Amino acid sequence: MSNTPTLPLLGACLNVEDLPDHRDWLLEQPRDLELQDFCRTEVLDSDWRARCARAKSLLEGHKGRLGIHGPFWGFTIASKDPEIRAVVRRRLDQGLDACAELGATMMVVHSPYTTWGYNNLGHDQAARQQVLDLSHDTMGAAVRRAESLGVVLVIENIEDKDPMERVLLARSFASAHVRVSVDTGHANYAHGSTGAPPVDHYITAAGDLLDHIHLQDTDGYGDRHWVPGEGNIPWPAVFRAIAGVMAAHGTTPRLKLELKENARIREGAAFLTAAGLAR
Repeated sequence: MSNTPTLPLLGACLNVEDLPDHRDWLLEQPRDLELQDFCRTEVLDSDWRARCARAKSLLEGHKGRLGIHGPFWGFTIASKDPEIRAVVRRRLDQGLDACAELGATMMVVHSPYTTWGYNNLGHDQAARQQVLDLSHDTMGAAVRRAESLGVVLVIENIEDKDPMERVLLARSFASAHVRVSVDTGHANYAHGSTGAPPVDHYITAAGDLLDHIHLQDTDGYGDRHWVPGEGNIPWPAVFRAIAGVMAAHGTTPRLKLELKENARIREGAAFLTAAGLAR
């Protein structure tokens, strides 16, 4: 691929405290941004509005799309325990509160699918349907509120071994405000450690529902969040798949570098830019 303006534009996942260091890069082009502060319970249960005000001040002039990583620690959206589902509904609502305050248009939600589930749901169709039913029970109100706020909920692969499971889950909501996220590192972990398909297959499987991508490199063993080029992800294949989905469906998914070391965001962007894959 040549480095032309038609290449996908890179954005980043950052905390509010990181914004001063990356403000110029975020504003030089309309780069998409995902604020990750609001996935943490200690933020949601504190004065998070002050954090939003700080973010909006630092992002004055930002033209890219703004999103957040929603809460996920300690739960699944398909819990069988009704009391846990009630807690999850409240956490999702808190995340949407932050979206409303920030003017964010996207929130990441974690997939309920696991390696254990892959090996067991196949012989129990009732259990597979139960995952859908429980997810709808948990997220139904959040989906309706997201629609009213203009927020898209994107379901991110975590342990997912079958790239299609959460695509079908997202489609089952029959809402333009529930779509799919692909985390390249999670997909590469599943490929290397559980025998899942390679990363580009996750991109292609998402098809017209692909709305968001976390870009991070791994060794296929753990969730490393390394700078692209430090692991073994075949980035040309990944970006060919992204280009194929964009061309086939006329979509522009948000591409965010999600790294362990936020100070190295521009290093990761420079690697992908130098490779002629993105800008």
